[in-house]
Amino acid sequence: MKRPPVVLGLDFGGTKIAVAVCDLRGNRLASATVSTGTPPPAAAHRASGHVRGGRAADGGTGAQAVFQRGIRAARGLLATAAPGSDLVAVGAATFGIPYEDRVELAPAIDGWEGLALGRELGEAFSGAVVEMATDAKAAAAAECRWGALRGCDPGVYLNLGTGLSAALVAGGQVITGGNGAAGEIGYNLRTLSDVGQDLDRRTMLEERVSGLALAWRASGHPGRPRPVTAADVFAAGTGDKALSELITEFTDELAFHLVNLAILVNPVRIAVGGGLVRSWDRIGPRLSDALRAGPPFPPELVVAHFPYDAPLIGAVALAVDAADLAAADLGRTGLSSTDIPDPAGRTGLASMADMPSLAEATEITEGTRITSRTLNTNTRYQA
Repeated sequence: MKRPPVVLGLDFGGTKIAVAVCDLRGNRLASATVSTGTPPPAAAHRASGHVRGGRAADGGTGAQAVFQRGIRAARGLLATAAPGSDLVAVGAATFGIPYEDRVELAPAIDGWEGLALGRELGEAFSGAVVEMATDAKAAAAAECRWGALRGCDPGVYLNLGTGLSAALVAGGQVITGGNGAAGEIGYNLRTLSDVGQDLDRRTMLEERVSGLALAWRASGHPGRPRPVTAADVFAAGTGDKALSELITEFTDELAFHLVNLAILVNPVRIAVGGGLVRSWDRIGPRLSDALRAGPPFPPELVVAHFPYDAPLIGAVALAVDAADLAAADLGRTGLSSTDIPDPAGRTGLASMADMPSLAEATEITEGTRITSRTLNTNTRYQA
């Protein structure tokens, strides 16, 4: 007897790749994470005016090695959780803006910007429909449909992870921008002297305010003999004066830009997700104070409903929607948006809220037609 078809969600992050196999209603069958294999953030180097990640530890250029680690993990998970099932759709979230032949604004891993992500995914999962989205926008879509931004018009999703970005929600839709780059606040100007300067002649906000940047800055402090991660910095607490001052600088600069964003958008709520949310006790109070004092109409500030997995859940949603459209083409009954339960429910995509955190999950080692109806409308591609 043939087993039911499945969909696959992939979230390519700067340090980890998350994978989930789900049924056509979005119920999670299995999930896992793998490291990208790149050096720790403290080993990052500066190139072309950006804070960049390194090469994969298992050899080869960073991008291709990282991509193949994700593909091996996905295939292993499919073989374990859904042997004999047809894979009908793949949803992929990534840092940067994905296209068929490249990924724009993606310096975290060497070579990722030159990776033909759409083509590579299509070749890796022949016969499945592939959907792609920027990670922050995929996360915002998940929070808008089932999470902390549901019913918020407008709302803001702030991603605090390896990098820094935001996504705007209005009218129940994620705003993509003319080139898919709406909300890329990591490129914000920081000082008046930045006005009129090209990217390679100024320091972007993401180079000062992000997990990668925080680790890089902390590693430059005297008396740090080993690589320092962002988690190390926050774990140091108030007992380390130098790191405590660094955290204050970090949160103050983030607060400055978040308040200006709140003034511009006037959101009902700002939901914050990403790996740095694990240190919310050090970040949240300062952001809350700044948002209460700065905007004329202060928004509510909350931790995202899916604090660590929203991009993956958004990727699964892309795959489920794609499978639904494919099923409709064949006259089958698929998933409608009304089938998704309230986030407090126990079925459907909302059940992914109990997915293991990236730190808890274990590593798994091991006819093409792409129609990328992505959250970035400029990345549409059909083979």
